[in-house]
Amino acid sequence: MSGHDPSLPVLLFYREPEKDRYLPLDRYALRLVRPLYRRLTGRQSTTGFRVWFESLVKALRLAGVEVAINDSALARRHPRHPVGLVGYPAVLESFSLPNPTVLGPGLYDHPKVAPRLFDDPRHRAYLVTCRWMQDLFGRYYPGRLHLWHGGIDLVEWPDTRQHAKSIDVLVYDKLRWDRPLRERELLEPLLAELRRRGLSHQVVRYGRYQQADYRRLLAQSRSMLFLCEHETQGMAYQEALASNVPVLAWENGFWLDPRREQYEAEPVPASAVPYFSEECGRRFVGAEDFPAVLEAFLARATDFEPRRFVERELSLGESARRYLEVYRGI
Repeated sequence: MSGHDPSLPVLLFYREPEKDRYLPLDRYALRLVRPLYRRLTGRQSTTGFRVWFESLVKALRLAGVEVAINDSALARRHPRHPVGLVGYPAVLESFSLPNPTVLGPGLYDHPKVAPRLFDDPRHRAYLVTCRWMQDLFGRYYPGRLHLWHGGIDLVEWPDTRQHAKSIDVLVYDKLRWDRPLRERELLEPLLAELRRRGLSHQVVRYGRYQQADYRRLLAQSRSMLFLCEHETQGMAYQEALASNVPVLAWENGFWLDPRREQYEAEPVPASAVPYFSEECGRRFVGAEDFPAVLEAFLARATDFEPRRFVERELSLGESARRYLEVYRGI
């Protein structure tokens, strides 16, 4: 029988890993200095796991659900009430209460990091944020996986289709591994093709911009070229979709993380745009097929309806519903 008590809030625990970097106990000083450094350098001041956590809290509260964060005392008083452990493995490693748990989003890159995770009877369910991860984790955690997504706030990311546009293609560069090779064989040929066609473009590189600047660039852009090896959700390109900016995405088709060989002998199918449809734009495989796909993409750029896809598939309301279905059911 579920221990969920509807009179109690949803109990969420989130913790980021911290360690001393240069001197003993300097992690406390770094906690204060890091946000200032990121503001001064223009680097993003939050992580993907924190974005998921904040999105989950927002979705639940907008749905009228009370949320308590890191409230160990409340959880201890109600040991049969479920808790959600979100983010980095640190939150799981430090959790010593008897409550049943919903794990994720976040935690592990691969289930072999914690192959005996569900030997612990407290752990009841694991949330993953896309189908390719569900397929991968499902081989190791059968019957425990549930699909969840971080919701996109359609008020925060309004429709920009009627804005004055000065950028034909906003290039979102999230190439993470083998950069010299990727720049030479992918990024540079793609930019050369945009120049050959006389398309105005601007490159924004992951981790090196402020959110306000990104929002401004989206409002000025007719389309986006999204370059990333793979995504477990991909909220940046989904914010473009919500802004009604169609996306042309590089889709190599596989998990290219260099750590893959530690866990899997065979290639692992993956997606750079795990939430996508014909409404959103087009995909291409490499520099060779880019010109032809770009031609087709540009020919119908004004016909795409990416915001409609986000409204249907990625709303905050649907995000809250999916989480509560699992949380209340364990």
